[in-house]
Amino acid sequence: MLQEYDLIIVGGGHAGCEAAAAAANMGSSVLLVTMNMGTIAQMSCNPAMGGVAKGQIVREIDALGGYSGIITDESMIQFRMLNKSKGPAMWSPRAQCDRLRFAELWRLKLEATPNVDFWQDMVSELIIEKEEVKGVVTGMGVKIKSKSVIITAGTFMNGIIHLGEKNISGGRSSEPASTGITEQLNSFGFESGRMKTGTPPRVDGRSLDYSKMEEQPGDENPEKFSYTDTKPLTKQRSCYITYTNQETHDVLKTGFEKSPMFTGRIKGIGPRYCPSIEDKIERFSERDRHQIFVEPEGWNTIEIYVNGFSTSLPEEVQIEAMRKMKGFEKVKMFRPGYAIEYDYFPPMQLNMSLETKGIKNLYFAGQINGTTGYEEAGSQGLMAGINAHLKNNGQEPFILKRSEAYIGVLIDDLINKGTDEPYRMFTSRAEYRLLLRQDNADLRLSPKGHKLGLIDDIRLKNVEYKNSETNNLIKYCKTTSISPDEINSTLEKNETNKITQKRKIFDLVTRPQLSFRDIINSKPSLEKYLSNLGIFRPQIEEQAEILMKYEGYIAKEHENVEKLDRLENLLLSNDMSYETITALSSEAREKLNLVKPRTIGQASRISGVSPADISVLMVHLGR
Repeated sequence: MLQEYDLIIVGGGHAGCEAAAAAANMGSSVLLVTMNMGTIAQMSCNPAMGGVAKGQIVREIDALGGYSGIITDESMIQFRMLNKSKGPAMWSPRAQCDRLRFAELWRLKLEATPNVDFWQDMVSELIIEKEEVKGVVTGMGVKIKSKSVIITAGTFMNGIIHLGEKNISGGRSSEPASTGITEQLNSFGFESGRMKTGTPPRVDGRSLDYSKMEEQPGDENPEKFSYTDTKPLTKQRSCYITYTNQETHDVLKTGFEKSPMFTGRIKGIGPRYCPSIEDKIERFSERDRHQIFVEPEGWNTIEIYVNGFSTSLPEEVQIEAMRKMKGFEKVKMFRPGYAIEYDYFPPMQLNMSLETKGIKNLYFAGQINGTTGYEEAGSQGLMAGINAHLKNNGQEPFILKRSEAYIGVLIDDLINKGTDEPYRMFTSRAEYRLLLRQDNADLRLSPKGHKLGLIDDIRLKNVEYKNSETNNLIKYCKTTSISPDEINSTLEKNETNKITQKRKIFDLVTRPQLSFRDIINSKPSLEKYLSNLGIFRPQIEEQAEILMKYEGYIAKEHENVEKLDRLENLLLSNDMSYETITALSSEAREKLNLVKPRTIGQASRISGVSPADISVLMVHLGR
């Protein structure tokens, strides 16, 4: 090890890995401290990346130069684009991954990254001098100095595993919890809390009867996550769907008296949008069944993840209840599901850079901030790694606006609204989701990644080519006509009005009944134009079609963003004394003092600050 590092990262999960890669690739010397080198980037819960809004985040991480998209592409066994029947703002990529391969690739990627060192041990204490972090102390008593520290402890801080009436100290199955940091930070005035998450049983795929389940294959033409030259899948593994039933529910209810959720042994709040199976049948008692996804854990393993059956009931209840489901009559269980309780720190104690307000150069990323999910964690790690490097080098923090990225929405929500339950990203959380689509993450963010030094010149040129050729294609469609003879049979087939004279291609693209592909097939000269676009043709076609079909809506969202930016440009002083502004409501004064917003725009998004309070601040600023 070095005598001193620019950055020490505590924890080797998804947040820690992205933080290490980002800071190291920007030039920082990085030490990744993890309790087990064999579980770096472990998929602790489901073997999948992406999903609704989460897929957009993975694309954004990739567009900024992070590794999650690349690792996902190289380890995935199935790809699906969710919500394809809805508008493009809702399209969300999701991949099933090979769990072992995913973790292996992450470790190999980090080992191949210059400036990253590793140390296997638990961090039990931070070295803090005059409210500034100076390094860490490990469980073995090793003191390591650094300019900055990022804590990405996941579910390990004072973690307790619950299984029926059993309580086991642990951060994950068969792995010890970490101790010491919460208590130390509390002594410095930090507020901490408890959250809960859970995981379902893992079962033997050889014991299942798939003929009784619904097959869920991947997309016929699978896409990928990364904008680099990773290869799309040529073969895929199917998932399957089965359902609980009344018999399943009756068996589960027999374990309720031993359930740590219902007996009060679990104090932490669980994820609202990913409840346990016992919570589902209690809260939604009117439903006689719940959907269960049967997901393979890799190419060459028989292990199956029972998605939707998260539980902390006694193991004998779990297996008996599963055996009541179709296809699970003879199921063999590898290990039971369990719940885990862990410490987190309410994120309103952070700056927008993810640096803590109480201790300089100390950053939090991932579940320590109250989030849930690999994707949310990875994006925070990326941003914390970037910002720790920038601050160490005397540069301004890198902050993404809500109008620029889902990552911006995520961090803005955490800092300004806080969370008292595990936070999960949804498309509905983004007011500008038509601008933040999964297809344009590279156009939105890669120029920023290049400026940071995380995207090379070749990638930037590819982005610029995609952008310019998309604009050229739209211009071509606005200036090139199509005749009735060429298109009317297609219009009739798609049950939309035929044309009686030549019309611009653009006018027909905007018809909801027609796809751009319908028009391309009817216009040979358009096909010839597109054939010159090379390997980027599919992306350019998709991008141009979306921009043409939704031109009016996109223009309106840009207009709304411009209005918001006016408020974002009105700066507030860090040392502003809100207690003296008596016209503010008492709640607004309390929340403004806690968050210390940088701008009027940020202040307007703080829970408890009303439009009337914003007007008072505007008057106070002389605006």
